[in-house]
Amino acid sequence: MPEGPEIRRAADKLAAAIEGERLTDVWFAFPALKTYEPELVGTHVTRFETRGKALLTHFSNGLTLYSHNQLYGVWRVARPDAPLDAKRSLRVKLATANNAVLLYSASDIQLLNAQTLATHPFLQRVGPDVLSATLTVDSVKARLLSKPFSRRQFSGLLLDQAFLAGLGNYLRAEILWQAKLLPQHRAQDLDAAQLTALANAIVSLPQLSYQTRGTRREEQHHGAQFAFHVFHRHGKPCERCGVLIEKGTVSSRPFFWCPGCQI
Repeated sequence: MPEGPEIRRAADKLAAAIEGERLTDVWFAFPALKTYEPELVGTHVTRFETRGKALLTHFSNGLTLYSHNQLYGVWRVARPDAPLDAKRSLRVKLATANNAVLLYSASDIQLLNAQTLATHPFLQRVGPDVLSATLTVDSVKARLLSKPFSRRQFSGLLLDQAFLAGLGNYLRAEILWQAKLLPQHRAQDLDAAQLTALANAIVSLPQLSYQTRGTRREEQHHGAQFAFHVFHRHGKPCERCGVLIEKGTVSSRPFFWCPGCQI
């Protein structure tokens, strides 16, 4: 499943393609949404907003399209008359005179007004966006030590969108490696240095992944890059201590860690 950095990069591409341009064609696959098609033609997208792994498409008439890619959804940009991907099911098409943005294969799609947007169950539940410019090391430390989260093991906490929206499986592995921690630890058991290291990793790694399009170590070029140090590197030596990376299942998801330097 795409994580926060991937969804934010997708939103950037969609914005570059159609934001601010008059919509000439709007199409929805789901019958419940088709009545909105004529209402949206002639409007424009004012902005694309991400809330963790959810994408909000705001229209100039006050409506908002909520979509969550889940496992199989994908947004693409194409010419308005370009052939569709025959291997995927088209769910949404928003077209201007020059470009179209297409959502394939997603199933969690809704149109919301101001009231239903404010009370949407998923949006009410999620925590701060992990890519928010307002997220700081101190605010993450405070959140880690707060009553709802301080006693939770990192194995589940770093996948829980109620903690921070946009974290996912590869970020969980890389954050814990960076902080030299194992997934069974809890914030209340950390010393001050460990807590600061963890909060720094939570803030910096998603930002770096978004800015540099996360790559594997062997794909790196010069300059700052997000590289997988443990994720999908089982059986390879840890770049920090040389011990072989191991793979297991933690909170029902694959997990990668170094038994030599994560304690």
